[in-house]
Order: sequence, then C-alpha cells, then structure tokens
Amino acid sequence: MEPFRHHIFVCTQEKPEGVACCPASGAWGLLGALDRELRSQGLDDEVQVSTCGCLGLCDDGPIMIVYPEGVWYRKLKAEDVAEIVTSHLRSGNVVARLAWTDAPAMKAASKEHRDRYGAMVKAKDEAGTLPDDLDQTIRAYMPSRTLLTALELDIFTAVGTGGSAGQVAQKIRADARATEMLLNALVSLKLLQKKDGIFLNSAATMRFFSAGSPNNARDGLLHTANIWHRWSTLTECVRAGTSVATEGRDHGWVKNFIVSMNRNATERADAVIKAAAPGPIRRMLDLGGGSGAYSIAFARAIPTLESEVLDLAEVVPLTQEYIRNAGLSDRIQARAGDMLRDPLGSNYDLVLISAICHMFSPEENRDLFRRAYQALAPKGQIVVQDFILEPAKTAPRFAALFALNMLVGTRAGSSYSEPEYETWLRKSGFSAVRRVRLPGPSGLMIAARD
Repeated sequence: MEPFRHHIFVCTQEKPEGVACCPASGAWGLLGALDRELRSQGLDDEVQVSTCGCLGLCDDGPIMIVYPEGVWYRKLKAEDVAEIVTSHLRSGNVVARLAWTDAPAMKAASKEHRDRYGAMVKAKDEAGTLPDDLDQTIRAYMPSRTLLTALELDIFTAVGTGGSAGQVAQKIRADARATEMLLNALVSLKLLQKKDGIFLNSAATMRFFSAGSPNNARDGLLHTANIWHRWSTLTECVRAGTSVATEGRDHGWVKNFIVSMNRNATERADAVIKAAAPGPIRRMLDLGGGSGAYSIAFARAIPTLESEVLDLAEVVPLTQEYIRNAGLSDRIQARAGDMLRDPLGSNYDLVLISAICHMFSPEENRDLFRRAYQALAPKGQIVVQDFILEPAKTAPRFAALFALNMLVGTRAGSSYSEPEYETWLRKSGFSAVRRVRLPGPSGLMIAARD
C-alpha cells in the first residue's frame, strides 16, 4: 500500500565535527528547499518527506532516497531540488546526473565508511577518551551563553539587513574585535550568515530576535539570561540546600519575567481552557496571574466571566496595562497581595494557580490549597498548571531540570510529582482529583470542592 505518490527520506544524522555527515554537507538546507518547492508546485499533500538516520554513504551526502522507485540521489544541493521535483516527482523522470545507480560501488562505500568510523570509535574507547555525547553535554553551555549574550547586546537588531563587524560593534557600543568573534560564533551556530565580511540575519533571527518584528521574543528571553547568572551558583546551592543569590530584582528583571510568562501563557491558554472545561462560570481568581493572560483568555471564551488577578504590588501595574490593552478592564481586576498571607476572597467558581507552585515549599503549597478550597464556592474547581514530575521524579527531563532552576532561584521551591499534588489536594478537602496531560512541558492538576 502506498498512501503517497512518493515517500522521500533525507539523512540528517549528526556526527562529531570533522566526521563526514549529511548535515555537514547541507542536508537541512536541502530539506528546507524541498519543503518550499513541494508547496510551490502543489505536491506537498502527495509527497511525504521524512528524515532518517545514517545511510552509510556519508562522504557522498546529502543523501536522499525516493520511493517507491528506490532511487538514491547523492551530493545534492538546494538548487537541485526544483529539477528533482519537476522531473522526477511530477513527471516520473529520474534526474540521471544526480542519481547513484552503481549498487556495488554504493555497497563498497558504505562498508568502507562503516569500518573506518567503527575503527575510530574503538580507538577512542580503548584510549579512554570521553564519549562525544558526554563531552557535548558538558560543553552545552557554550552555544547557549553565546546566544544569550547576543540577545543581551541586541546583536540581531544591530545586524539588521546586514553589517560588518565594525558597524555592528559601533551600534552596540562594544569592542570591534570581540564583536567579530561573537558574530563568527553566531554564524557557526547558523544564527547568522556571513558573506564577503558582511553579517546577515537568518530568517528565524530576523523574525524572533529583531526589534520591529511582530514576533520579536527578545524581551521575554532576557529573563532566561537573568536566570543563567543564578545557575552559575548551582554548586553552592546544592551544598547549602537553598538559593545563595543575594542580588535584588529590579524593575527590568520583573518586566522581562512578566513578558516571558505572558508569551508562555498566551501560547497555552486555549489548551488549558479546553482541558479544564469550566462551563458557564461567573467568578474566577487568578493567583499570581502576572500579565493576566489566562484571565484574558478565559474572559474572551466565557462572556459572563469576571476575573480577579492577585499578584505582588510590583507586578500589578504591568498586569493592569495588559488588561487595558485587551479592552477588558470592566471584567478583569488586578489587586496587590501576597497569596500565602493575604485574604483570597470567597465564592469563586474557579481558582487558577498557574506556574506558581514550583516557587513554594511543600508546606506552603498545602496551605495555599487549603486556602483556595475555602475561597471556592460549592462545586467550584481548582486548576493547577505546572511542570509535573512522574512518581520517580526523574521524568520528564524538563521538569527534573526545572527543579534545579528553583533551587538556584528560590528559598524552598522545586518541581513536584503527581502523587504529591494529589495528596495535597485531597488533604485540603478536594475531590475528583485528576491529572490532564497537555502538549509541552507542563500539565494540569484539576480538582473540585464538594
């Protein structure tokens, strides 16, 4: 059975630098060109494109196989794609100059590459050399820090439609030599391009990291740059059992944090509303609601809803600005307070606690759930969104790593498991406790007041 006219496989197996592989020869650019050309010729629903592991012919990459014919193409370039799509995929005529039809030579090349690569791996192992995957994990901070520094310096805005290292350095008021080193590193990470000494943004960096783009995410990502500094204290935090950070959080930190949280909430709000299925609720309490993104989404989905956002005094002016811009000041209010100590109110149909519990200790969360139960009307429900660990607390990986993020950044916060949340909720009086898994790193714990 062939559900598609053609099924294409392109090797994207990454290998250590210096070892021949299809990605190093341009496989990802080939895939991009293939996607664009199939769409342009109206064949994107007729041709299935899949990436695959090593095909054993790395010295002749990028390799692409077209089925059902089983035609192997080698040493392809992005500019070859239009001819292959037009001639082979549309008209059924194999592009002979690009096809590899010498089966014995292909088999010999595959065996030679396998033996050579295997011998290299064996030699490294016998020498006690650190495996590549461990070495890459240890050095993973390097590309991350490179990009974060570029965001802090607003490099991508400075590059704009193109500029030399000297021109970019002048715009960001930095040293020209050091700026060129940073720009070259960004090119190596495929975040910039370099042509005749001129640096250019990629489509992605122009869209997501440059001022003036409607999708510019830089402000929110600066929160991650702030977090990086705290992660440098992880060793001391493990010894101390808590955050050892001493610096305060200025208004810029708070603004970047709220921008980051607003982006995340806006992306996930529809899924949360659908999963919670709250029905015709009248009153909602949004604890630590930040930008009010969830209250705004709930209010738009439920015309009769009125919501109240409770957050810290330094956050509330930002919350009110988001609410005003959404045109919902008549239905969403924001008030300053400490959710662990100040009165929460009463008779709410829904209490939402999103991305909050990881900042608190188990004791604080138990008390917060107890107080949320008292704030709910009968039959009201609590919806908790967070990074929920499996019982062994080793997965999902993001949640396990995020526990360390809370160690370096809070007094007693952590990521918590589904059994922990269920126990806290039931002991607070809630029933019908259930977990809802959502796409992405976070999920929901939902429970009801009888």
